[in-house]
Amino acid sequence: METLKKTIENAEKTGVAVGHFNISNIEGLHAVFNVAKKLNLPVIIGVSEGERDFIGIKQVVALVKSLREEHNYPIFLNADHTYSFERVKEVVDAGFDSVIFDGAKLSTEENIKITKQCVEYVKKTNPKILVEAELGFIGSSSKILDEIPEDVNLDENSLTKPTDAKYFVKKTGIDLFAPAVGNIHGMLGVGKDPSLNIELIKEIRKEAGVPLVLHGGSGTTDEDFKKAIKAGISIIHINTEIRLAYKKAIQLFLQENPDEIAPYKIMKSVVLAMEKVVEERMKLFNFLNADSGR
Repeated sequence: METLKKTIENAEKTGVAVGHFNISNIEGLHAVFNVAKKLNLPVIIGVSEGERDFIGIKQVVALVKSLREEHNYPIFLNADHTYSFERVKEVVDAGFDSVIFDGAKLSTEENIKITKQCVEYVKKTNPKILVEAELGFIGSSSKILDEIPEDVNLDENSLTKPTDAKYFVKKTGIDLFAPAVGNIHGMLGVGKDPSLNIELIKEIRKEAGVPLVLHGGSGTTDEDFKKAIKAGISIIHINTEIRLAYKKAIQLFLQENPDEIAPYKIMKSVVLAMEKVVEERMKLFNFLNADSGR
């Protein structure tokens, strides 16, 4: 079975993107895996610090590995948004396939320093593990937003600069790079999310020299996704859309079945609702843009 690195390389070659879907429980894992297997597509399971603390770090590793081994399937586990070297070390030692050190709120110098420390530890411990880092702040919450967060600036001067991306990658030795290109974490409850800067994505991919990851994919238009993939995005993160589907489905089921108390019965409709979101996104990331190449 191919590695995560090879999976990403193949995505780049064929002009598609690998879907990265965050989970908070086993229902979310079932929803993502069921769709990936149905479509015969590789997939990345993401767990942020809060999500993996809820599930259990060793437990989520065991769950994902059990699916990979039982089905001989390319399902990978990523430690999403990790804010310290200590917590990077924790997931590397636990057996994750990749990890993101998120130093977007730090100064560039401090971000480089800690990212480099993470890369050095990973390469010494297990070179197969991929390390990602971010440059440019896009917010920090996967939730429904009333407005663009005050600390997120979307003017051109605040987005990631291609020359800065090149310098950052060279200094740190990371495998994957997450830029700020008009994307935001979470999604607006009313109105459209900001458009992505497609030309900037092209320039950053060219200068950075490593695959690009788009965070905050929820709420992005289909057209922007297709353009972004063509421009050089190889992994796309979705979380808020899945959480929203989960909440709506469980509310509706309990409204219609107020006397039901069996969790496995309640959660069937929830899994189906999450599957619908995941399937729509995986098809978009992997098929609609496949003919156009990069």
